[in-house]
Amino acid sequence: MTHDTAKVSPFAPRQLADMPPIEGVRFAACEAGIRYKHRDDLMVAVLDPGTAAAGVLTQSKTGSAPVLWCRQSLQSGKARVLVVNSGNANAFTGKRGREAVETTAKFAMNAAGCSRSEVYLASTGVIGEPLEAGKFRHLLDGLVKSATADAWARAARAIMTTDTYPKLATRKARIGNVEVSINGFCKGAGMIAPDMATMLCFLFTDAAVSAAALQQIVTSGAATSFNCMTIDSDTSTSDTCLMFATGAAAKRGQKPVDEVGDPSLAEFTAATHDLLKELTIMVAKDGEGLSKFVTLTIQGAESDAAARRIGLSVANSPLVKTAIAGEDPNWGRVVMAVGKSGEAADRDSLSIWFGHHAVAEKGERAASYDERTIAAYMKAPQIDIRVDVGVGGPGRATIWTCDLTQDYFRINANYRS
Repeated sequence: MTHDTAKVSPFAPRQLADMPPIEGVRFAACEAGIRYKHRDDLMVAVLDPGTAAAGVLTQSKTGSAPVLWCRQSLQSGKARVLVVNSGNANAFTGKRGREAVETTAKFAMNAAGCSRSEVYLASTGVIGEPLEAGKFRHLLDGLVKSATADAWARAARAIMTTDTYPKLATRKARIGNVEVSINGFCKGAGMIAPDMATMLCFLFTDAAVSAAALQQIVTSGAATSFNCMTIDSDTSTSDTCLMFATGAAAKRGQKPVDEVGDPSLAEFTAATHDLLKELTIMVAKDGEGLSKFVTLTIQGAESDAAARRIGLSVANSPLVKTAIAGEDPNWGRVVMAVGKSGEAADRDSLSIWFGHHAVAEKGERAASYDERTIAAYMKAPQIDIRVDVGVGGPGRATIWTCDLTQDYFRINANYRS
């Protein structure tokens, strides 16, 4: 099963974002025959010397070999080359997986003329199948040499698996009096329930920002974007979110920022977080087999963390997700999912809204509830559900998800066939 045979998401954009070039960043992609036929499945990003790196990685206890590699490279805070393949996750591959990572890194290092710690790797696809680095290692030198500044869309397509469209976004921000650019792309459609990271996501900026400051921005941004989104409750072995800052804006007068939380980074931080949110929603809108995009708002919880856990409990419930797929306003399933979250909720103060329509108020069905009105609302392609858990606390969270359809089962039943 590949994205080529999947039904395109009803939320696919009519056109891709117009990605401006970022000084110090170049891309190349090619068909390496790793798993897919007649499509790119290997991507390289080449970064200028002096590029800072930061990132967050999956907390899965069965993390892939590339994740372990990135965890080491991030300690240096520097980057020169990123290599990503699709079709094979190089996860749960033991010694052979480690050897594939070492081989890929060696050839990438030689091609880019950099140190071992400046190489970053990511893989996505089937778990448990050995990745034959010999199939593509000889291609890396040519990719590095042929990389161009305008190949954003091709790079984004090369990392797709069951995605039905590439996901790209861009922002501008000012640091001091200098405007900088932030570009990003990601992939993800199934096995999506990020935990401290995302599926695969790569951000690039020409800002001159230290690795430490960049790390704080990425970590806090992932917490309120990717970590507040789920498609099917399954956290991947390969989740990797990396951000690279080339520092080229310093040539235009931007004063380099080294301190974490420096006030001059406020606009840049907000723009980065907004970009991450846009990419998060793009992933939720491309959930495997989806027909509905769902935004859940949880309020009145003990804390934001509690609200997030309640929201994910609702968003991950198969009964809630299938009811939405069937356009059934079964709000009782939302009550169930709130209750099973383990977080504080007051049954007799709980209130629920579908869109602007109150369906439950203060622990019972709303007096204004009308089944036909709510059933009509459920036919919309985008559904908003709001829950006040009745504890009276300040906790609030927004969670993005999608429904669960017959197509999801079809895609995943045939994924390896």
